[in-house]
Amino acid sequence: MAEYLTRDVVESVPLNTPITFIDSIPCNRGNVYYQGGGIFVLKGKTNNCFARYNVEFTGNIAIPTGGAVTPIATAIVVSGGARAGSRSITTPAAVDEYGNVTSRAVVDVPRGCCFTISVEYVSGVVDDPATTPTPAINVVDGSLSITRIA
Repeated sequence: MAEYLTRDVVESVPLNTPITFIDSIPCNRGNVYYQGGGIFVLKGKTNNCFARYNVEFTGNIAIPTGGAVTPIATAIVVSGGARAGSRSITTPAAVDEYGNVTSRAVVDVPRGCCFTISVEYVSGVVDDPATTPTPAINVVDGSLSITRIA
């Protein structure tokens, strides 16, 4: 298991950009590698057909002062694409009002391969294409847990 935390200070994260983390409990078996800049590498080191990882993010997000109140969301991104079902959305009543979100994904990495993962701020707007998402969110007290489960 590897666990990473966001900084204790508020981090501004632009749309479609990874949330950055600091080391907390790094993986000591070489299965998970933190490249920096919010990008992690999951390795398919296994004798089976694939290595399976449970990836879970929990954090507090808000719209910064000056932003428009719209739905905001995070998602787990695997090799450049948001993993279906991992987007978590919150709609704050006002700016600087934090909401807690949790995103989870199971990621299968084929033997001998590597996948990159990150947690990104993605658009929370799902039903109104005319609504423009806020350009950035604030993130604080985030936790990313990566567990090898098979």
